[in-house]
Amino acid sequence: MAESNFIDYVRIFCASGHGGAGSTHLHRAKYLAKGGPDGGDGGRGGHIILRANPQFWTLIHLKYRKVVRAEHGASGSGALCKGKQGADIILDVPVGTVVKDGDTEEIITELVDPGQQYILCRGGKGGLGNNNFKSATNQTPRYAQPGEEGQEGWFILELKVLADVGLVGFPNAGKSTFLAAVTAAKPKIANYPFTTLEPNLGIVRYYDDQSFVIADIPGIIEGAHEGKGIGLRFLRHIERNSVLLFMVSAEEEDIAGAYKVLLGELKQYNPELLAKDRILAVTKCDLVGEDKRKEIVRRLPRKIPHFLISSVSGEGLDALKDGLWKALNA
Repeated sequence: MAESNFIDYVRIFCASGHGGAGSTHLHRAKYLAKGGPDGGDGGRGGHIILRANPQFWTLIHLKYRKVVRAEHGASGSGALCKGKQGADIILDVPVGTVVKDGDTEEIITELVDPGQQYILCRGGKGGLGNNNFKSATNQTPRYAQPGEEGQEGWFILELKVLADVGLVGFPNAGKSTFLAAVTAAKPKIANYPFTTLEPNLGIVRYYDDQSFVIADIPGIIEGAHEGKGIGLRFLRHIERNSVLLFMVSAEEEDIAGAYKVLLGELKQYNPELLAKDRILAVTKCDLVGEDKRKEIVRRLPRKIPHFLISSVSGEGLDALKDGLWKALNA
């Protein structure tokens, strides 16, 4: 099977440029045998800058770029000429990228606004030329500063998908079918677990040209927070969502129990996720009769808004969109 183009984790080595050395030049001219110091300063080393670019949605362009080095600054020269500044390197990353220290995995910054920039490795300052050290008692200094060294290290870039609503459910719960029904997204749909192997985004058009974004997160299984299945890899994408839409199939024997398992996995992964607004949608209701529906409603949790829907027939989709819009604008 071809490797997915959706890359949400890379580890890269970055090194900014060293600053150029200051010059120790002494002014010489045809009629001036012993002029004063005129050594220029060294140029700054190049920065390595991260920039949030909304045109990027994956980190695949950095997957094979393991080492990034910026240019060194040039040394100063005579006649107070400053050395050339090393060229900066700008790395475009998707909006929602988290930057971590490669050794400690501590979060350094998060790029969540389009166009936001962060200097990941600052270039070394250029050294001062000897002209800066002249004084009444030291009129001909023959020394200058060396340039500062640049910064370097290993860094982890993780992408957390930015979306208003995140779909949470077991594999084959109907999340992809729902996304295709309410948006223009065309996710892969099939009747077997783990059809979705990467997050899919779709825009829901609402009334008066309003819209919101839904993210279909790959299915969670019990034990996902411990690394079982593929849920652990994608649970971090849920952290960006404002509202969590839990989706459980009407074919489940214990819908309330399935919801509790999903909720438990999120709690084990990050308890703060439980503070988000939650809505429960019972999917595939076109496959069950009226008596079964009444039994489902009777057993559903009372503290969470719930909707019975069918992405195939369209039943309940408008009501669910109204509920999501209300939650997003509460």
